Amino acid sequence: MKNETEGGERVDADTVTRLRRVVGKLARQLNASATGEGLTPTQASVLGLVASRGPITIAALADLEQLNPTMLSRVIGRLDAAGLIRRVPDPTDLRTASLEATAEGTRVADRLRERRTAIVSECTERLSPTEAEALTQALPALEALTKQLASRLTPTGSGATG
Repeated sequence: MKNETEGGERVDADTVTRLRRVVGKLARQLNASATGEGLTPTQASVLGLVASRGPITIAALADLEQLNPTMLSRVIGRLDAAGLIRRVPDPTDLRTASLEATAEGTRVADRLRERRTAIVSECTERLSPTEAEALTQALPALEALTKQLASRLTPTGSGATG
C-alpha cells in the first residue's frame, strides 16, 4: 500500500514502517525522561497539559490525551494526591470541575519540559548540518501527520483534538 505525496511521489510500506518505528522509539526515549520526577510518562504528559493549558476541563484533557475515563481518573487522582494539580469546581455547574497545576506542579512540568528540550537540543547539535536541515524540513510534514493520526484515532472519528 502506497500513499501519494504532494509531488506525486509515494510513501511505500517500508518507509511507513520505518517512520512508525522511529516515532515510537523517539516517544519512548523522551517519555523515559519523566521518570526523573517520579512520574509515569502518562502522568508527566497529563501534568504538562494541565500546566500549559489549565485550567482545563477533564473532558478536554481526555480528548487531548486520548485516555479512557477510568485511566484518566487514576492519573488525575495520583497527580492531585501528589499536590501537583488541583480540581477547581465550575461555579455554574457544580457537577463538573476543571484542573489546574499547583505551583509545585508547574515547577515539575517546567523541569520536565526543560530536560526534554535540553536532551533533544544536545542530540540535534550532534547531527550533521545536512541531517539537521532535513529534520527541520520534515517538521511541517510530521505536524501534518500528527493531525491526520489524531483525526483517525479519536474515539468518535471526528478529529476533535487540541
